Amino acid sequence: MKVDGELPFAMAKVTDRINDLVASGFNGAQSSETGHDPFLPLVLASEHSQDMDLITSIAVAFARNPMNLATIGNDLNAFSEGRFILGLGSQIKAHIEKRFSMPWSQPAARMREMIMAIQAIWATWYEGVPLDFRGEFYSHTLMTPVFSPTVTQFGPPKIFLAAVGPKMTEVAGDLCEGMLVHPLTSPKFLRENTLPIIEKCLAGRGLARSQFELSYPVFVVSGQNEKEFQRADKSIRERIAFYSSTPAYRRVLEVHGWERLQPELNALSKRGEWKKMGTLIDDEMLNTFAVVGKPNEIVPMIKERYTGLVDRITINFTFAPAEERADLVKELAS
Repeated sequence: MKVDGELPFAMAKVTDRINDLVASGFNGAQSSETGHDPFLPLVLASEHSQDMDLITSIAVAFARNPMNLATIGNDLNAFSEGRFILGLGSQIKAHIEKRFSMPWSQPAARMREMIMAIQAIWATWYEGVPLDFRGEFYSHTLMTPVFSPTVTQFGPPKIFLAAVGPKMTEVAGDLCEGMLVHPLTSPKFLRENTLPIIEKCLAGRGLARSQFELSYPVFVVSGQNEKEFQRADKSIRERIAFYSSTPAYRRVLEVHGWERLQPELNALSKRGEWKKMGTLIDDEMLNTFAVVGKPNEIVPMIKERYTGLVDRITINFTFAPAEERADLVKELAS
């Protein structure tokens, strides 16, 4: 199992963080897109690492177009000498239309076409295939030498896609090298919903399951003392409540019979009652979506729960002393 760590949002802190990840033996570093660009931190991370995968988890796909994603992907993969992974996600309609002022429709179909367009552009740059991509949402038919990258010897980056529902999961299985599993995902949901789709898609491509990576950001409730444990417990309950309030993730709750909670959480979210939402997450739900235990129990619990289900775990080990983190990474990766 590969072990990835998260990069900080503040650019000034990226160098120290990537140095810590390298020293602790992490396999990869992930950056996310909230109030900051997800690509810029990976430039610094690339400069201060040699063997680590560098992953956007996620970059909002529909806030951009295939050409600029293809360009950014090529540049980061070239600069990192083949270590960049383009992790994409759709976001939701309200953010795409109201925050990014970009079109939204048929998200799975649009994502499929976007990834196919990116791959067509890369085929032009790396293989000399004439650019002639014509789709329902995107069309790319012009590429001249002056706009073609000059550093192409490292080839295209891998693409990982964030998915929960069956249609988006199919896109990941049909076109990508990996999938970014949503944190509000249980082992039961993975076994019964995600993996059967992925395995069917991979079989259609003539690929083995070992040729595709599932990356999972595990929720952890732990701490070196009771105060830290309670702080983590409260924080993770609130995050589970926040995700559970979103209609798109109702299907995950349905697997466990908790679908009636979703409308109640959604109503509270619209009133901004975030702390109250967290109090509705009981211990059973917490333990379903999070690994809960003492610091020395966390790695064995993760391995027991997720070995054979996922291939990469994202975890920062902030609940353990800094001097112990390298041993924990090694234990989890073994």
